[in-house]
Amino acid sequence: MTVSRVSASRVALAGGIALSSVVLLSGTAFAHVSVQPQGEAAKGGYATVNIKVPNERDNASTVKVEVNFPLDHPLASVMPQPIPGWKAEVTKSKLGTPLKLHGKTINEAVSKVTWTADGSKIGPGQFQQFPLSLGQLPEDADQLVLKAVQTYDNKEVVRWIEEQKEGGEEPQNPAPVLKLSAASADHHGGAAPSASASAAKDEKAGHEDKTASHEETASAGSSDTTARILGVIGILVGIAGVAFGVLAGRRRSA
Repeated sequence: MTVSRVSASRVALAGGIALSSVVLLSGTAFAHVSVQPQGEAAKGGYATVNIKVPNERDNASTVKVEVNFPLDHPLASVMPQPIPGWKAEVTKSKLGTPLKLHGKTINEAVSKVTWTADGSKIGPGQFQQFPLSLGQLPEDADQLVLKAVQTYDNKEVVRWIEEQKEGGEEPQNPAPVLKLSAASADHHGGAAPSASASAAKDEKAGHEDKTASHEETASAGSSDTTARILGVIGILVGIAGVAFGVLAGRRRSA
């Protein structure tokens, strides 16, 4: 093997190792706690979201997750979905300014949800999603910052509480951010159809039924008319045949 080939092989090997290192480091850097809505998270409406928690350590497992909710934009309802192997605890705090919701005065709001491992863990190379039902979402905010704290079984604690500055680089431990979309007409995230839409749907269905019935009636009438015409033609053909036979008999006699 020539010297040039050996050099080229070494360069290729070094490049491959460097690329692999970049990929591995990038994967670790982006594996942070995040919040992901299921469908739409509209202002003034309700939404279901997933708190996605990846395990970043190779020698420890995640055994506790805390998610904090801002009280400057309080949520009257935060309900965790039961997850096998995890115990959920909802913490509420008193509000300085009461919240009006559906004609009721709310004096406290959810400030934190804590999941503690109860027979399960998030192991190395794994992640876990923690579903939440949220509402009513604020109408005067574009996003909600949900600061999170992740605890490992080796007592290590990672605080995902750093807020992203506009135009700046992503912080090392960014806080999960729930982006809110424009308010929907029914304030329920578009989950339920409106009464007018339902009425229009029913009217359309009734019209289609009437049309189908009319078409069936017309088809039946057309078939009956065709049968009658064919019957008359058959009779005429029969008469013509009889007449032809009589005439043929007379010619033979003659």
